[in-house]
Amino acid sequence: MIELKSPEEISRMRRAGRVVAELLDHLKGYVRAGLRTRELDAESRNFIKRAGAKPAFLGYRGYPACICVSVNEEVVHGIPGERVIQDGDLVSIDAGAVVDGFYGDAAISLIVGQASPEAQRLVDTTRDALWEGIRQARVGNRLSDISHAVQLRVEKEKFGIVRDFVGHGIGRAMHEDPPIPNFGAPNMGPRLRAGMVLAIEPMVTLGDYAVEVLKDGWTAVTKDGSLAAHFEHSIAITDSGVEVLTELAPVRA
Repeated sequence: MIELKSPEEISRMRRAGRVVAELLDHLKGYVRAGLRTRELDAESRNFIKRAGAKPAFLGYRGYPACICVSVNEEVVHGIPGERVIQDGDLVSIDAGAVVDGFYGDAAISLIVGQASPEAQRLVDTTRDALWEGIRQARVGNRLSDISHAVQLRVEKEKFGIVRDFVGHGIGRAMHEDPPIPNFGAPNMGPRLRAGMVLAIEPMVTLGDYAVEVLKDGWTAVTKDGSLAAHFEHSIAITDSGVEVLTELAPVRA
């Protein structure tokens, strides 16, 4: 896990986060019914290149695409391909970028067209849970305070919290220590310090939390076929609060 020390390191992390934030904002207006998921990937490759950055996911452990696009029962790591997005689909997009050797990573979930009340509640709850976790990322708290806050928000709605995939540290590599589960008792794990940079990412299901990975070796789906949502932000812990690096406008929580 990186601990940012110099203004230049902080600036690079901000630039990487900004590229990811701008990309995801762009894709919100680009995704539509009738689009193939590979078209989202092609658009993202061009966007990241124009921004003067590099895609963080492409080639990572052999991953073949620039972004992850997970639809409906797909939880995370969906490989863009020929799947056609339909009206009412719940689409999760996970994106990462590298700027001058520093990484940004974030994810959003959205509903294309008409949303069912249950799907909308799932998306809203997952987004809220992310922010509940972010608010616990304060100097002096412990790592599991983030996890516990996410769990409380999700279980209030009686949704499932995915156990097999977790958040992580981020900085000079996309995945660094420590792992950040989205569940657990409070007041456990390492004490949070100024300079820590974390990627917090709740993954939530409408049904049971159990998942399985498809034969492509990447795409994780809910075992019971229920809908899933995924939100993520990269954040920096500072003495004055949390700086959210992957928001378009500067945010301190």
